[in-house]
Amino acid sequence: MNKYFAICPRGLEELLLEELRAVGGEELRSTHGGVFFAGDWSVCYRANLESRIATRILRHIVKGPYQKEEDIYRLAVRQLWPNHFAVSRTMRVVTTAIKCPLKSLDFVTLRVKDAVCDRFREDCGERPNIDTRHPDVSVHVFLTENECTLYLDTSGQPLWQRGFRKASVEAPLKENLAAGILKLTGWQPGTPLVDPMCGSGTFLLEAVQVALDRAPGLDRGFAFELLNSFEVQTWADIRQAAEARVKPAEPLDIRGYDIDEQAVRATRRNLQEAGFGGVVTVDRSDVLEVQPLTESGILVANPPYGERIGEQDELAAFYPELGSALKRHWAGWNCFFFTADLRLPKLVGLRPSRKTPLFNGPLECRLFEIRMVAGSNRKS
Repeated sequence: MNKYFAICPRGLEELLLEELRAVGGEELRSTHGGVFFAGDWSVCYRANLESRIATRILRHIVKGPYQKEEDIYRLAVRQLWPNHFAVSRTMRVVTTAIKCPLKSLDFVTLRVKDAVCDRFREDCGERPNIDTRHPDVSVHVFLTENECTLYLDTSGQPLWQRGFRKASVEAPLKENLAAGILKLTGWQPGTPLVDPMCGSGTFLLEAVQVALDRAPGLDRGFAFELLNSFEVQTWADIRQAAEARVKPAEPLDIRGYDIDEQAVRATRRNLQEAGFGGVVTVDRSDVLEVQPLTESGILVANPPYGERIGEQDELAAFYPELGSALKRHWAGWNCFFFTADLRLPKLVGLRPSRKTPLFNGPLECRLFEIRMVAGSNRKS
């Protein structure tokens, strides 16, 4: 049985753990930014194909203590790298660390690259070529204060790259973070869903895939296909089973709006190219004027954060108007706002029933849930 580490946005670890359990993962244990798990290669393949929340899946190779860079070199050079991938594959080394006392992570990266290449030279008489941009294989080095762990990446491109968001707008949400937020809202297929500030349509695209039971990795390839251990028939069976369960694309009660015509065009194009053109309704409208077509449902939005002073002043004027619009139009709905601007509830003038801490990259954010109670709001 192999051991793995699945990376995810901070705050979504428990949701990822449940996903990994569903694909057969064992010995599950969450930590900051990811989940440790174990399983055979079929579990790894399914995790890459099915996980909506993971960023990448790393296969554990070895862990050992270190005091200096040469200890890390010796740990790496002892591994039988030619057993894992062919010398004809291009490779790179990626190093991350927490509380590492060494002066240069770049030097650690260089020494691990040397170790892998030296091992190939010794065993095969030649070494693999390095490609830091689009390698076939990535060796990941993770350093704590006194321990080094070496992993092989089984994903390749990050798993949030589903393979079909061609048109984008400024500062889009990554797909796996959007998928996690959707999960946290409690939205289920069949429940009306509205994103009134849809940008390039990330929430909408993720919701459609959930509603159609479409595995997020069906339109892309993975690094595990280039490893020596690749089980062709196992992977073919897993892919075929995932393709067979996809529901036909039919119109759903999922709607997106944006005040920016360019964003509306980008969302429509992304949906069209993903094969979901007639499934979601997307229109140009101001969030303050959008009105629901049903008595209840889920509203989810990622409003601008306002990182500069002028933008913060604009948002301080906008939020009270947003609060008024919510009271006026959205009674009976559960409204969720994902933002790094922690002033939002106070300025909107509505008390959140839940605040979930999440990270958008290094940026600490909150998912605010605001339940718009039907009776009292309508009377007022």
